Amino acid sequence: MNHSKSTAERESLVLRAIWMLVFFFVWQLAEVVLLVVVVVQLIQRCISGEPSRTLQEFGDSLSQYIAQIGRFGTFNTERKPWPLSDWPTPRPADMETVVSPVAEEPKNEAQP
Repeated sequence: MNHSKSTAERESLVLRAIWMLVFFFVWQLAEVVLLVVVVVQLIQRCISGEPSRTLQEFGDSLSQYIAQIGRFGTFNTERKPWPLSDWPTPRPADMETVVSPVAEEPKNEAQP
């Protein structure tokens, strides 16, 4: 019984290694696509002054997808990335806004 368990684990590991190899090539392609998105987004920002919302969403999803491949490849998860699971949902952009500092009124802790 112990022999069949170790054989099944070995076969499972071989199958995982094959998936890891496939996702390695997908990762390489995804990096190129992400580079194109970054360059196009930069051009869009220079021309119109605003980033493209569509490219922001796609870029976020693609970044999450690349991270999923990394997590799968480093054995941090058993969940295989897309197309074997759902494509990542884009998160809202966390654009920082510049806020001018406002002088705070001194607090008097001894107020009645």
